[in-house]
Amino acid sequence: MADLTLSLDDGLLHKAREAALREHTSVNAVVREYLIRYVDAKSRRLQALDTLDALAERSASASDAAWTRDSLHERKAS
Repeated sequence: MADLTLSLDDGLLHKAREAALREHTSVNAVVREYLIRYVDAKSRRLQALDTLDALAERSASASDAAWTRDSLHERKAS
């Protein structure tokens, strides 16, 4: 496991240590969990954007004719 050095305001670190103590954890564990969630969320966003790009390409290649306002609002007779 790698080490990381952070520069924090003394007051912030003090408050973080108090909060971590109340939650029966450590500042180190809080930062580690935050970074895990940060990386995971970023990865999910990038994956979602890739999926949207693929859907847009598939949609563009599947439609040969451009839609018109009238064709979008046509109602089928029953």
